[in-house]
Amino acid sequence: MSTEVASGAVVYQQKNGQPIYLLLQSATSHFWGFPKGHVEGDETLLATAEREIREETQLTATIDTNFKAFTEYDLPNGNLKQVTLFTSEVPSGAVVTRQEIEISAIGWFDYETARERLTYDNLKQMLDQANTYIEQQLH
Repeated sequence: MSTEVASGAVVYQQKNGQPIYLLLQSATSHFWGFPKGHVEGDETLLATAEREIREETQLTATIDTNFKAFTEYDLPNGNLKQVTLFTSEVPSGAVVTRQEIEISAIGWFDYETARERLTYDNLKQMLDQANTYIEQQLH
């Protein structure tokens, strides 16, 4: 068994004083999640998060490393997957251009809608953690 390590971020912008969250739908498995991907070579988790956001959305994101959510789970192939998510606020009205080969749809959602849209419970829990942190930062 080997370990697959991935990193990304809960990307958000403010709308009427509230965070709205960027979710991406995978073009290969159709699940909804956050911009994230596998660590390449000796890349840091932070560098991976920045690169994956740029590749999947064309956004240049500033990562907030004061927040970090972590989950791990077993994959069907027997490997262990470890995922770390940071947060990243982008300017209101930021233009997102999806990476067509990997992403079939994108959307900005308020917290409740984003939570419903996320496919996996572990991502919902990570959103819960990020939302609590972001709400504290905004107020």
